[in-house]
Amino acid sequence: MSLFVIGSSNTDLVIYLDRIPKIGETIIGGESKVVYGGKGANQAVASMRAGADIKFITQLGNDTFGKNLKAYFHELGFDKKYILIDENNHSGIAHIFVSKKGENSIAVASGSNATLTFKKLKPFLDEIANAKLVLVQFEIPLETILSILSFCNKKGVKVIVNPAPAIELTKNILNKIWMITPNETELESLTGISITNEESVIKASKIILDQGVEHCLVTLGEKGSVWINSKSCIRFKVPKQKAIDSTAAGDVFNGYLAYGITRGFSIRESILISHAAATISVTVKGAQTSIPTIKKAQFFLEKHQITEEIVSV
Repeated sequence: MSLFVIGSSNTDLVIYLDRIPKIGETIIGGESKVVYGGKGANQAVASMRAGADIKFITQLGNDTFGKNLKAYFHELGFDKKYILIDENNHSGIAHIFVSKKGENSIAVASGSNATLTFKKLKPFLDEIANAKLVLVQFEIPLETILSILSFCNKKGVKVIVNPAPAIELTKNILNKIWMITPNETELESLTGISITNEESVIKASKIILDQGVEHCLVTLGEKGSVWINSKSCIRFKVPKQKAIDSTAAGDVFNGYLAYGITRGFSIRESILISHAAATISVTVKGAQTSIPTIKKAQFFLEKHQITEEIVSV
């Protein structure tokens, strides 16, 4: 049984600057790059680079950006039958500013990502019903996500939801999710609780669990993560690295997490390898250009300690 990643693909137009411009400000002297991104694609490439048996469903426009992306996906080894084309809309585009501190500011024009409806997934539903895991994000229509969740819930297929960009979810949606992976900002949006410390992270996570989600895994950037379910709560802390570009670090984490789970790792083991890969990624510029191979992630785990602490809840 395989992993299905269903989500967005973008061409990222990236500018590296001393700092991110303020509203109305122009900054001269940056370095620019065109790289491939989109949360769905980033997570799919991370899973593939890790070694997952993955199928990636996405939709591109019939334009130069789309044609280049399609060729790129084929070169990576993604099956072209899952790469859909919207003849009437442009491909997704993201404009990204990255500061010297590794911070980023992103604006996205969704294009063909916004027209990836559930109806277009129907040719693949039999395969999805037999998948071991499905990974989704929120850069495709919410109606599509809800239909995927309902379908997978009926078929007994586990779904990881990376709720980015953040939106509010009802209990009727949350109770169909096996695992959710918000960051601190997304956790606030999901629960309405101000996230200021570890205690508030746990409090908010318990609210999500009470809505029917089995596992809540909150990513905290350079501070690590908190994984909580009905039985336990574990705090993971990662070694500090000099961040160059944090773009796609969360996507790398989620892609590796899905890889680990589909390969039969425990959730704990999957989190450890995900942290290793994500920590490496912030030391390299770009989105998919920053995604490490599984060998590099394993080597990182051998050389650096990711600490774990059981937290009382």
